Amino acid sequence: MKKTLYLGLASALLVTSLAACGSNDEGNNPKGSKVQKVELKVQIGSPRFKDQFEKYFEQFKAKELAEKNIEVTIDLEMPNPDQAKQVLQARLASNDAPDIFDVHANDLSTYDKAGYLEDLTGQPATETLYDTVKNTVMNEGRIIALPLESLSWGYLYNKKMFSELGLTPPQTLDEMKAVVEKLKQADKKPFLLAFQESWVPQLMTALSLGGIVSSEHKDWIEKMNKGEASYADVSDIFNIIDLIMENGTAKPFEVGNEAGSTDFANGKAAMWVQGPWNAETILKVNPEMEFGVAPLPVSNNAAGTMINLSTSTTLAVSKTSKNKEVALDLLNYFYDEKDSSTLFQELKFNPVSSVHQYEVFPWVNEASEYVAQGKAYQDLKLPNGVTDEQAKLLQSYFAKEVTKDQFISSMDKAWATAVQSAK
Repeated sequence: MKKTLYLGLASALLVTSLAACGSNDEGNNPKGSKVQKVELKVQIGSPRFKDQFEKYFEQFKAKELAEKNIEVTIDLEMPNPDQAKQVLQARLASNDAPDIFDVHANDLSTYDKAGYLEDLTGQPATETLYDTVKNTVMNEGRIIALPLESLSWGYLYNKKMFSELGLTPPQTLDEMKAVVEKLKQADKKPFLLAFQESWVPQLMTALSLGGIVSSEHKDWIEKMNKGEASYADVSDIFNIIDLIMENGTAKPFEVGNEAGSTDFANGKAAMWVQGPWNAETILKVNPEMEFGVAPLPVSNNAAGTMINLSTSTTLAVSKTSKNKEVALDLLNYFYDEKDSSTLFQELKFNPVSSVHQYEVFPWVNEASEYVAQGKAYQDLKLPNGVTDEQAKLLQSYFAKEVTKDQFISSMDKAWATAVQSAK
């Protein structure tokens, strides 16, 4: 009897021991609770920041494991800006939504209306947002995304080149023409052209349209939505666009954004209609380069020479995410009091939250001075698809495949179609 009892006890102890070993193999933490494994799918259309995001995600994974015993795997997809929107829309349409994805603030209401976005109101990170950027990610009183890249932007200019020639950023179209002539006389290319990716030349339309509409045709978007206006009403956008195209670097269709950043950093041109979001890439090529940010003149009315205020990148959580708790943890981590300032500084982004404590860059201060003077406007909200059509047509316009009148006609049709589709 005793022998039988002893053998039974030994067997039980052996089973217990083997079970414990098996559990440890499956990834138990030292405290004995089982590690939960979660995979997050994240899409951010900024491949130039791949290293920074991957490094930050490693920090998040370590934090989540240490604090919640969750082992997170992050499947990060970073399509080019030209393709990111189409890739996202295709995934959403096929019920394959990433857990977290980036959206331009101007498109948030469209995605919200379609039921794709989780309500983030009340999340810890939202309590720290500056009001100026919080307003750009709200719809019907709810916060539906978190701002990542908030910008005060215009065109970039080479400060050293301007200084050597005694130039200052022009405030009217005629002043810009004079700057162009002085640069040409000094054998300097006035503008860098990088048209390989359509989103880059489209920035010319964003700034010229924003300046003219905000200063001279403030009800133009409302009228366009009602079918009571036309691009012909704002055709003066071509004055600055033509000037840039006629005085730019050669073979622009062979130059993409990355190559353009390299060329600008190396002094191939004095100005580039591109935003300070390229700062990290430019300074990687030439750490000593000093560049400024200035508003683009669109007419001889200096009131139209304004800085664009926008939230170009926001992060949203999919309403259908199966790992919503961890997705929200990651989203909130982008505003971590301890770690997020370093990330935003490495990305060269503006502070958007009270937790962000770091010295801003000179070009941020320069743009902010214009904002303080009232020379700024909120980024225009155009119907879905209109910006993409402008981008394609600008490439064709430069290549002389479409005329100015054809550009206007095509854009009027594209706008009307977008409005109709939104109903």
